[in-house]
Amino acid sequence: MTAEDLSEAERFVEQNPDINSVDLILFDMNGMERGKRIPISMLPKVIENGICMPASVFALDITGETVEETGLGFDRGDGDRICRIIPDTLKVIPWKEGVAQAVITMSNRDQTQGFFADPRQVLRRQLQAMADYQLYPCVAVEFEFYLQDIELDSEGSPQPPLMPISGKRMTQTQVYSLEELDEFKGFIDEVISVCEIQGIPASNIIAEYAPGQFEVNLNHNKDVLQACDQAMLMKRAIKAVARKHGFEANFMAKPYTEHAGNGCHIHISLLDSIGDNIFCKQTSTFENAIGGILKFMPETMAILAPNANSFRRFQPNMFVSLWPNWGWDNRTVALRIPSGNLEDTRVEHRVPGADCNPYLVVSVILATMLEGIDSHIQPPEAIEGNAYELEGDNFLPLSWPQALERFNESEVLAKRLTSQFCHVYHESKHSEQVHFFSQVSPLEYQWYM
Repeated sequence: MTAEDLSEAERFVEQNPDINSVDLILFDMNGMERGKRIPISMLPKVIENGICMPASVFALDITGETVEETGLGFDRGDGDRICRIIPDTLKVIPWKEGVAQAVITMSNRDQTQGFFADPRQVLRRQLQAMADYQLYPCVAVEFEFYLQDIELDSEGSPQPPLMPISGKRMTQTQVYSLEELDEFKGFIDEVISVCEIQGIPASNIIAEYAPGQFEVNLNHNKDVLQACDQAMLMKRAIKAVARKHGFEANFMAKPYTEHAGNGCHIHISLLDSIGDNIFCKQTSTFENAIGGILKFMPETMAILAPNANSFRRFQPNMFVSLWPNWGWDNRTVALRIPSGNLEDTRVEHRVPGADCNPYLVVSVILATMLEGIDSHIQPPEAIEGNAYELEGDNFLPLSWPQALERFNESEVLAKRLTSQFCHVYHESKHSEQVHFFSQVSPLEYQWYM
């Protein structure tokens, strides 16, 4: 940390005398918030020296249990590593009186590099690999989510909320409905306000394809690490504001059987050293980037769809692709090239679910994109029309076990993300999978007793 960072913290303390503590947030492999709360008096010391967190935080499964097979637990003494605050992430938390927040990231033991299993550091390595080719990504993240009633329905399942003005429960799909935006204006306005206070560039919110479903977009950002920081913090803010208004914000990939799932769409372009969009200048680079993402997409599915519920989203005519394909301004394909000005040419990756970890999703997109450019991989023909009516040549693994197997066998991901990281991720998710499938569900009692 520099003297400038320390001065920034001192200014923050002076400008916010009511702040008495700071939440230091470390996002784990599942995108869950881990960390520590420190008194504000400790902030200068933490900025200067960092703060300790166990490396095993990246061996935690979704239930919070350490997966010893990762090699990050007791086998290595469950030792600590130094975490440091990310500049410009120190912000007031509007929904927590007297509390601020900052994002932290972990270093290796000698603090010469980022810790290999920290998803933010995985992304940093991909950005460095791109920079070695004088390629500089620009990224925008979109999240879909459901607003739900805090009260469960009579069967114990989530249900759409009561609309604040009419008092009626949402039952219909009204995509792009302005009336729905009016009904939830208080919630939406506060989300935008909170994001502004925290420096999160949330550009707009729209009503989506199911009752209570919304989409929120972040602006394009040449600082890709910051773009992913902001995506994670925006999700945190939406959940908090929803609770304040008497709702739950649900980012599960498939909360309802009968309705569309929640996606996390990643828009990405590549810039050259002077900031020009390579995709509109170099056709071959554009094609090779698409070719690489598509060829290795089956191997990345364990990251794009990280849990059991993720795979329920993959159904025909539900705005998510079932094959690795692409097309121009086509929402039935995996990689959509949005219409617009030539200089704004970009790829929209539509496969990830809203339950994903954006650091890891962008990492595998960049890794496979660079592999495509490196190996001059050509994409298949662009899809025209309804991709659901066409038979694909290369099915995506549409079950969790298949996806983890393809991930574990991937030489490209082991090379680009490091075999160490791939081992930790696979073992963590495999353990979660075994635990999940060992549970007896209520439906089994209903059907098989």
